[in-house]
Amino acid sequence: MLQIDDTIVSLALIEKRFLCDLPTCKGSCCRYGDTGAPLTAEEAAALERIWPDLWPYLRPEGIRAVEKQGTSITDIEGELVTPLIDNQECAYTVMEDDIYKCGIETAFSAGAVDFRKPLSCHLFPVRIKQYRNFRAVNYEEWSICKPGVACGVKQNLELYVFLREPLVRAFGEEWYNRLQWAAGEYHKYNDNGKH
Repeated sequence: MLQIDDTIVSLALIEKRFLCDLPTCKGSCCRYGDTGAPLTAEEAAALERIWPDLWPYLRPEGIRAVEKQGTSITDIEGELVTPLIDNQECAYTVMEDDIYKCGIETAFSAGAVDFRKPLSCHLFPVRIKQYRNFRAVNYEEWSICKPGVACGVKQNLELYVFLREPLVRAFGEEWYNRLQWAAGEYHKYNDNGKH
C-alpha cells in the first residue's frame, strides 16, 4: 500500500497492467454487476439536473427505466447508484457496434451536458471507498475485465497510467504526480532487487 495525503492506494495500481479492450469485452462493465454504478450525492443531483438533455442520447428502454425508477436510486446497501434496465445494464447505456457505451458521455462529447459520467465508471476497474479518516483506492479484479488485463500486458501499460485522467479528476494533478513519482521509485527498487 502507498499513502498519499488521506488516500491509501493499493500497490495493484502500479503493479498491474491494464488497457480497456472494448471490441472484446463489449463494455461488459456497463451491463454486469449486482447493482448500478455508484454515485456521489453531487453526481445524483447532476443527473437529475441534466436528465432532459440526455433523452436524445439514450435508448427508449433506458428512458423508460429512468422514468420508472428515477435518475438515481438507492440500492440494498443504502448506496446511491444508477438505475438498471431489467436488472441488467445501466439505464444510461447506449449500443454502438454491439458494444455497451455510456450515453451520458456521448451527450457530454456532443456538448449537450456539462457532466461527463459518474467517476466510478470513469475509474473502473478501480474503486474509491470512503472511510472515517481516509479513502481507499483499490483495484477490483473482475473476470469481465480479463481482455483489459491481457491488452494492458501486451501494451505494457500500467493501470495508474491508463487511469490518469479519472485519477486526476478524483484527486488532482499534484496527487497524481506524487503517485507517478512513487511508482517510479517502487519500480526502481524492485528492478534493482531482481539483479
